[in-house]
Amino acid sequence: MKLLDIYARMRKDIAFVERELEESIHTDHAMLEETSLHLLKAGGKRIRPVFVLLAAQFGRYDLQRIKHIAVPLELIHMASLVHDDVIDDADMRRGQLTVKSKWDNRIAMYTGDYIFAKALMVATQLSDPRIHQILSNALVELSIGEMEQVRFFFRTDQTLRHYLLRIKRKTALLIAISCQLGAVAAEAPEDICDRLYAFGYNAGMAFQIRDDILDLTGTEKELGKPPGSDIRQGNLTLPVLYALRDPLVRDELLAEIERIRLVDGQTDVSPFLRIIRNGPYIEAADRLSSRYIDRAIAALSGLPDIRAKRDLIQIAHFLGDRSY
Repeated sequence: MKLLDIYARMRKDIAFVERELEESIHTDHAMLEETSLHLLKAGGKRIRPVFVLLAAQFGRYDLQRIKHIAVPLELIHMASLVHDDVIDDADMRRGQLTVKSKWDNRIAMYTGDYIFAKALMVATQLSDPRIHQILSNALVELSIGEMEQVRFFFRTDQTLRHYLLRIKRKTALLIAISCQLGAVAAEAPEDICDRLYAFGYNAGMAFQIRDDILDLTGTEKELGKPPGSDIRQGNLTLPVLYALRDPLVRDELLAEIERIRLVDGQTDVSPFLRIIRNGPYIEAADRLSSRYIDRAIAALSGLPDIRAKRDLIQIAHFLGDRSY
C-alpha cells in the first residue's frame, strides 16, 4: 500500500514528532498527565504532522524548526477531539474510551483546554508573526465551526452551503494550514505556500466528506464506534442533505430524524441508515469528494517535481478512497 510506504519512508521523522508530542504534554499534574497521555496513545493517522513534514520539503527542511509547527497542529486537533466528544456525548473513539467517558465532562474540557494551551506554547518557539496570525485565525474559525455544528443539530432546513462552510472550519482549515505553515516555517517561496494551502484545503474537504460517508456505511469494527453516530448527535451530513432533497424519501426521512431527535439519539438508527444506503446519496457525496481531490492535485501543478509532491498526491488519493 503506497500510503504505508510513505509512512515507512518517513518513519524516523514521524517517530521524532511522536516523541515531541509526548514531551510537549508532560506535566507534574498527575491527572492532566494521565488524561492527555490517554488521548495521545489512542493514536491516529497523524495526517497533519505528515503534511507539515512533506510541505517543509519544498523549502529549507530543518526538523528542529519544523517540529514547532507539526506538534502544535496535532495538539490542536487532539484538543478539538476531546471537546467534540463532550459535545457529542461520545463514549468511544478509535475503539478506545473517550476522556469524557473514562473520567467525566469537566475533566475532558480541562484536558482539551490544557492541550490547546500547550500547542500555543510550543508554537511560540517560532518568532515569525505570520505563523501566529495564521494559527490564531484557524483557532477562531475552528471554534465558530464547532458552534455552528451545535446550532444546526437536527436542523433539516440547512443548506449544502451551511454544511460545506462548517466542514471547512472544523476540518479542512487545519489541514490547509498544516501544508501552508510547513512551507512557511521552511521559508519556501510565497507561491509554493499558497499552492500548498489550496492543496490542503481541498484534501481536507474530501477527507471530511469521506469521514461522513464512512459513518453511514462502515461497521463498528471499522469505525471504532457505532455507525450512525453523526445522526445520533444530530449532525446532518452531506448524504443526508442530498436525501432530504429527494421527494421520494423526504417525508420518511424527516420522520426518522424527528424520531431520533425526540429520544436524544438513544435509539436504533438502522431504519434511518437503510434510507440513506438504499438511495443514490452516498454516491453523490462520493462524487463531490472526488472533485475536491481533483482540485487538490491540480493545486500542486507547477510545484517542483520532488518526491514530496508525489507523496502528497498519493495521500490525497488515499483520503478520497479510504475505507477507515
